[in-house]
Amino acid sequence: MNEQRNKTIIKTSIVGIIVNVLLAAVKAVIGLIAGSIAIVLDAVNNISDAGSSIITIVGTKLAAKPADRKHPFGYGRIEYISAMIISVIVLYAGITSLVESVKKIIHPETAEYTTPGLIIIAVAVVVKILLGAYFKKVGKSVNSDSLVNSGEDATLDSVISAATLVAAVIFLIWHVSIEAWLAAVISVVIIKSGIEMLSETLSRILGERADSATVIGVKKLITGYPQVHGAYDLILHNYGPDNYNGSVHVEVDDTLTADEIDTLTRDITNKVYKETGVILTAISVYSRNTGHDSSAAMRDAVYAMAKEEQYVLGAHGFYLDEPAREIRFDLVVSFDAPDRRAVTEDVAEKIKGAYPGYTPYINIDFDFSET
Repeated sequence: MNEQRNKTIIKTSIVGIIVNVLLAAVKAVIGLIAGSIAIVLDAVNNISDAGSSIITIVGTKLAAKPADRKHPFGYGRIEYISAMIISVIVLYAGITSLVESVKKIIHPETAEYTTPGLIIIAVAVVVKILLGAYFKKVGKSVNSDSLVNSGEDATLDSVISAATLVAAVIFLIWHVSIEAWLAAVISVVIIKSGIEMLSETLSRILGERADSATVIGVKKLITGYPQVHGAYDLILHNYGPDNYNGSVHVEVDDTLTADEIDTLTRDITNKVYKETGVILTAISVYSRNTGHDSSAAMRDAVYAMAKEEQYVLGAHGFYLDEPAREIRFDLVVSFDAPDRRAVTEDVAEKIKGAYPGYTPYINIDFDFSET
């Protein structure tokens, strides 16, 4: 699956390189003949796009390297680094374009447009729109930030070319040159897009919450086992696109033997990996009371009291240790809570008031996944 994904990314990038090099060569010639800074800058942008595609190919190749002793989780995150480099290139192109546009506003020069040149620019607009859409479509289908960013860059280039075309038409009809002003405005748009792309990529490198579809899919598989009463605390660590390692808690009856639990957790691990590609490196166990008739009613009451608190998102892992007079469970407290410990203490006090003589032991859980 990963091999096919990499081939698709490389093939798409090669198409981008060929198209952008051809466009750059044609635009450079037209821009120099017409004396148009906008067209020349457009040609430079095409070269940067070709460079972005090369970076995507190199990043994909490096990310496909197998795990080794130094990097036991593989090199998948290199794809995020390549996407970040492309974002920086877009940002740099926008800043450079803005500087050159301002120079032309201060010291204007009259461009000389030709009909063949304008026709070629119009064709280039269509080509870049199609190329951008192609990159984005393929990038989203294979979950490649580098391709998506390259597609966004191509779309922005089509806007630049279209603006150049509009400026040329206005000049030919009304003899008013707005080329430099349009280039300046578009440069600001490019800078904004570059900053947004860079921000998104850095966020992925820092580590984001796993997408809901993956979380729901993994939990659905786990809770599909009749022995499992619930799956909680699913933590997924991303080591590249579609490359997750994680851990989870499962709730099972306290009568299961170690042998039965071992068989169950191995089956869960294998099934989750085969159907989702997620590697569960650890499965911890919550035991559910089966020997106390009152435990179920107490569990429901404790959960209800916990959910009365504003920042409590849920509770799970309840276990009643009757001989020790202890109540144990986990409390999921929102990241929005100003004081997570205070929320937990409030819940503990409610439980003590409702069940005097029992000691609540509450573990604070983070809301690692939304579901």
